[in-house]
Amino acid sequence: MTNFRKYLSIAALVLTSSFIFTSCNKDDDDPVPTNPIDKATIVSTVVEAADFSILEDALVKANLVSALTTDGPFTVFAPTNQAFENLFMELGVDGISDLSAEVLKPILLYHVVGASAKSSSLNSGYIESLNTSTPSSMAASIYLEVGSDVKLNGSSMVSTADVEVSNGVIHIIDKVLLPPNVVDFALSNPDFSILVEAVSKAGLVDALMAEGPFTLFAPTNAAFEMLFEQLNVSGISDLTAEALTPILLYHVVNGNVNAADVTTGMVPTLNTRAELDIKVSEMGVMINDNSKVVAVDVQGTNGVIHVIDKVLLP
Repeated sequence: MTNFRKYLSIAALVLTSSFIFTSCNKDDDDPVPTNPIDKATIVSTVVEAADFSILEDALVKANLVSALTTDGPFTVFAPTNQAFENLFMELGVDGISDLSAEVLKPILLYHVVGASAKSSSLNSGYIESLNTSTPSSMAASIYLEVGSDVKLNGSSMVSTADVEVSNGVIHIIDKVLLPPNVVDFALSNPDFSILVEAVSKAGLVDALMAEGPFTLFAPTNAAFEMLFEQLNVSGISDLTAEALTPILLYHVVNGNVNAADVTTGMVPTLNTRAELDIKVSEMGVMINDNSKVVAVDVQGTNGVIHVIDKVLLP
């Protein structure tokens, strides 16, 4: 830690003004440093703020200090010390010393976006992190819900936004983000709540949390509502697990197939009795001539999700 602070003290010589940042979420005697004229870097800001001491230790151990002192720009969703303490409890470890650099690096990179995005430019939807430890080496996605507050992956809240630094912006969050699998993504997005209910009733949660990789064509809630109307049922409660299982397995393909690799043709599914008829054109991707792919490449740790607007029936 001594060498790390010595390195930063050299950079600090160019900062001539004091750092002031006011937040209702932090004590007045522990400000997050910013400067409207000569801004600190992401790393020096982390070092100056006492509530980021565990994040500082993690960045050092994961050898990410140099990367986050470059020009960027970056957006960092920075977990507080309490957020890390909660993670340690969840993982059953005592602290950063119990986590290897190999474990920490993909977690930390999952908190970084390769662009500067202030809160005013954030919209609900998926963004790409710098974590590429996925089956396809594509960037792992983060799901944002933007309203009066900003929520990440359905669980972590932005407590302080727009800490501007010279190489990007920091948003302080109250929970460490762990790179999600395809089930985690379905759970985090309220527009997949019926899909989650269906997968749970069919007993397929554990299967879709396995290593995979999988490609999941995920119907939205609106797609399921159209299915209920077609079948003249009120909801998932009116369908048995035996009825749901072949339908849901028909939405899953083996392998991590990103949008750029999707081609026209028949594709086998985990429902071994039925294949998908995929057509790729200038108008987009259609499945079985009636379901359109409306969002692509929601990349998780065990596969990828493509969002569709109609439930597929074998």
